[in-house]
Amino acid sequence: MAPDPVAGTGIQDVAPGPGTEDVFAGGSENGRLMAAFDWSTTPIGPVQTWPASLRYAVRTVLASRFPMILTWGPEYTQFYNDAYAELIGAKHPGAIGDDLRITLAEGWAALQQPVEHAMATREASWIPQLLLLLERAGYREETYFTVSHAHAPAFGDDGEVAGMHAVCTEVTRQVVAERRQRLLHEVSTAAGRREDERDLAAQVCAALAADPLDVPFAAVYLTGEDARLHRVATVGVDADALPATARGAADLRGVDAAALHVPGGPFGDEVTAAVALPLSGGAGREPVGALLVGVSPNRALDEEYRTFHQLLAAQVAGAVTDARAYAAERARAEALAELDRAKTTFFSDVSHELRTPLTLLLAPITDALAESGGELPAPVRDQLTLALRNGQRLRRLVDDLLEFVSIEAGRTAAVRVATDLAATTAELAGVLRAAAERAGLTLAVDCPPLPRPAAVDPRMWEKVVLNLVANAVKYTFVGGITVALRPDGDAVVLRVSDTGVGIPAAELPALFERFHRVTDSPARSREGTGLGLAMVRELVGLHGGTVAVESEPGSGSTFTVRLPFGEPDSDAAPPPSPAGVRAAALTPWDDDLGWRGRAAEPLGTVLVVDDNADMRAYLTRLLSPSWTVRTAPDGEEALRDVARVCPDVVLTDVMMPGLDGFGLLRALRDDPGTRAVPVVMLTARAGQEAAVEGFDAGVDDYLPKPFESAELLGRLRAVLERSRGRRAPVPPPAPSAAAPTLPPRRPRATASSPETMPLPLPPSRTAGATTTAWRFPSRPSSIPVLRRRLRALLLDAGLDDDRVYDLVLAACEAATNAVEHAQDPVEPVVDVRVTLDDGAVEIAVRDHGQWRERTSSMDRGRGSMLMSAFADITAVPGPAGTTVTIRSPRPA
Repeated sequence: MAPDPVAGTGIQDVAPGPGTEDVFAGGSENGRLMAAFDWSTTPIGPVQTWPASLRYAVRTVLASRFPMILTWGPEYTQFYNDAYAELIGAKHPGAIGDDLRITLAEGWAALQQPVEHAMATREASWIPQLLLLLERAGYREETYFTVSHAHAPAFGDDGEVAGMHAVCTEVTRQVVAERRQRLLHEVSTAAGRREDERDLAAQVCAALAADPLDVPFAAVYLTGEDARLHRVATVGVDADALPATARGAADLRGVDAAALHVPGGPFGDEVTAAVALPLSGGAGREPVGALLVGVSPNRALDEEYRTFHQLLAAQVAGAVTDARAYAAERARAEALAELDRAKTTFFSDVSHELRTPLTLLLAPITDALAESGGELPAPVRDQLTLALRNGQRLRRLVDDLLEFVSIEAGRTAAVRVATDLAATTAELAGVLRAAAERAGLTLAVDCPPLPRPAAVDPRMWEKVVLNLVANAVKYTFVGGITVALRPDGDAVVLRVSDTGVGIPAAELPALFERFHRVTDSPARSREGTGLGLAMVRELVGLHGGTVAVESEPGSGSTFTVRLPFGEPDSDAAPPPSPAGVRAAALTPWDDDLGWRGRAAEPLGTVLVVDDNADMRAYLTRLLSPSWTVRTAPDGEEALRDVARVCPDVVLTDVMMPGLDGFGLLRALRDDPGTRAVPVVMLTARAGQEAAVEGFDAGVDDYLPKPFESAELLGRLRAVLERSRGRRAPVPPPAPSAAAPTLPPRRPRATASSPETMPLPLPPSRTAGATTTAWRFPSRPSSIPVLRRRLRALLLDAGLDDDRVYDLVLAACEAATNAVEHAQDPVEPVVDVRVTLDDGAVEIAVRDHGQWRERTSSMDRGRGSMLMSAFADITAVPGPAGTTVTIRSPRPA
């Protein structure tokens, strides 16, 4: 029990205190309220009877701007200032002069012990973040205060204890904010450990269980394949009491939280409210789920509480989105791995299947050359040698592919035997010496004897050396190549250096990946599988070694292979050195032709452009009975050849190092002196799209590989005849109601084909308009000529590339229809008239046959739909033909 205070005992203070009128002075709101209060109704009596110590204490409390309270006497009569009045909310001003134990009855259980202890022992208390239950806002509120209690003496420092003096500040917002921040961190940490979204939801709920004060209960719903929400995890509530599914977060807002009978908050009050928040899937995406969260019955659902809920939902949504993205990426990786396994199996099976026919092809050719090569006619022997050479190349590619697949599948292991690596390396590098010298390069081999044999698989070492040296020859145009072998401690180091084109720094990290090729890098050939360097890395890795590259564009590259000397796996003697390996299998660009033929009376001169030496040799042999053949390994060399003597026809491959086939075609078309030279393209890219690309570029004819030799000869002859105008001129069309009569053509000196010469025209209909007309034979080979002439005309007129492309496509579609669908033409020709003026472009295409109607309308099928997509189309049928007119506004 606290000692009886002075008041009520008759004891008076010795020193006089402030006057009655000065006790509540100072201008505070509470001072005015206390001055007006009838203190005679309280246990301490009227102000005039107060002891000086009480008066001083009251003035001290009212003068402070920090929350302070004073209780006096055994009934704990209260005095407090304006700052404290804000803390007790609705209890003010009723608490003035009242018993503290009554006004704070709900929190007295927490306050009684420290208050009585301070009064009994005269020791001040210090309690940070004291939890108090207050009913200051109409509900049982969870609050936190940092408070200090001290005794209030009656007679100075040595007087008896008359009451309690407390200083306090509310820290509820800080405490709750820190607690919620910790919970958000726990949720994010739980989310970072899982990738399965259902397991993730369980982890999130486990984290929420750590803070029942802010989250009395929660449930995580995720969207399923049916686009509905499905309950996947709960905490703090019986899961069966919540809906198993919902259409959306709005449905969950109808959940009756009070019916769940869940206790919440620090005082165990029943939860009566809950919020449902959608889990956003990101900007522009559907929600990935919803979060149902109970609201604490002891905290108001204010802006801070709502912000916490939003942050919590964002954390859960982000975790679910990440989990789904991770799962999708994992599924994609698994699918890619499965696809990779399928490709590996496919390549393995195909490679095995190719070996049998290759064996049956190469063995008879080899036997025939070995047994009867001297008796065979030279042309036959050359053909067989060419077939054998490319068969060996194909076998090597198949072997490389099969071995790479086996390495990736883990079915290949290095069988190391003691090997004189210096002699073996020198001999392997020498295989490519002749090819390097024909390319104008020097090949220096610096392989002095090693102090001891190295344990390597000779077959694998052969592939390593040959791939590196062949690559050096392929990408080096000037200078030379150095192959050096040196011991380095317990390892042997092979360096293959060149003075070639070098490798850009951005390409170096991916250089040893399979199928990777440096784009736009000059090379002697574009042939190859892209497996060479990848195989080098794998084979070196099987020996426990490493391979690295240093390169500078324009200066060259150095590949460094480092292998441990190692111990042999077998005592068997190494297999014989592959001295008979043909360099031709590694250098398909190498020119080593042993023959060239030429006709006594050639049709003309054809320039063959191809980076594959064997293809040049084959085409030379095929064409020389009828043509004078010249060859070039790439487009740049071809242009230099054309500058010396212009050929009658150019036969070019598409994919070549340096200047490719399309670049060569553009260069020929841009030069007035070579614009009329017909160009025929050969390409390994088959299909209609490839042909359309070639014809759009202005090629005269286009032939995919592999091709029949008779077809190539026939097409070259046809192209040459069109170029020279050997066919008789076609007479002009007869007059008809469908098209105006054209005057007879007048020949003029030009390099163009007579079949496509502009026709003289009557005066234009509009002043300033220009009109050009052509007449073509009614056959498919006329379409490329029309395409090239029309494109050049429209570009010269200043039309943009896109509009030119659209108009050329529409006009060629109309001309194709005229060639293919006109029945029994009066004249086997197609007339094309192009009119350009300031307002529009008009292209008229006329045939001289009868159309077989598909419907009662003039719908000519999908072709007319295609043309209508680019311009206004009209079709005018007539007894002697149909005229299709394509009209399009001319861009400014």
